[in-house]
Amino acid sequence: MADVKIAVADIQKLREITGAGMMDCKKALEESNGDFEGAQDWLRKKGIAKAAKREDREATEGVVVAITNANQTRGVIVALNCETDFVARNDNFIAMTQKIANIAIENVPANLEELYKLPFEGSVSISEKVGEQNGIIGEKIELSRYEPLTGAQILTYNHSNNKRSVIVALNKNENTFEQAGRDIAMQIAAMNPVSVSKDDVDQKIIDKEIEIGKELARNEGKAEEMLEKIALGRLNKFFQVSTLLSQKFVKINDQTVDQYLRSLDKELTVTGFRHISL
Repeated sequence: MADVKIAVADIQKLREITGAGMMDCKKALEESNGDFEGAQDWLRKKGIAKAAKREDREATEGVVVAITNANQTRGVIVALNCETDFVARNDNFIAMTQKIANIAIENVPANLEELYKLPFEGSVSISEKVGEQNGIIGEKIELSRYEPLTGAQILTYNHSNNKRSVIVALNKNENTFEQAGRDIAMQIAAMNPVSVSKDDVDQKIIDKEIEIGKELARNEGKAEEMLEKIALGRLNKFFQVSTLLSQKFVKINDQTVDQYLRSLDKELTVTGFRHISL
């Protein structure tokens, strides 16, 4: 690359043509020695051209994948989003999501930002690959979610339409518990609990439920001094339907999830779960 001085006006012109950011346009012009067509090609190859114009578009379609490592002690879910169901159903798009999940399970990044930095193939990072697909596909593509989980035994559920996935951790790792774990993962997908048990519910959620319970009771004409008691009663009902171990087990409705697990082993329980749904 020759040492070419890039004028601010040229950067702005390229930005108007491509919709890319100022620094990306400057870099593109530097890499192409000031040649506008070359700079546009450079941006397209990097998936940057027009990406900025897509930022206000909704990428609500996509693919979700949950996998575990070989001994089922670690699991991840990743979600790769796009704008249309047509792209989401494309085999290459599904395969790309699967590959990102494989990279995640092998490298165990701490968060989504770290996952983006990992190599996808050769010297190309996941971030660069996603950016490249923005340019190739012509839609807003983004890796939106990454959820890791570790435990004694991790089981998965992937819905057939690739829109919903669950990983759940049991406290014991035995082959005889695999089906139970998968059934619990399906329960989570169907019933969408907020936590494993009432002890894990975020205090903000509890406070909100109590406030709603009070307001409902107030609107029903209940005495002010009774509002707290009525709200706490409603909170207990919330725990029963919204926390996993207290929910009715969908396959055996006269048992809770907790009772079902303890019928298999008196110490068997769930230690955590992750759930992503588009």
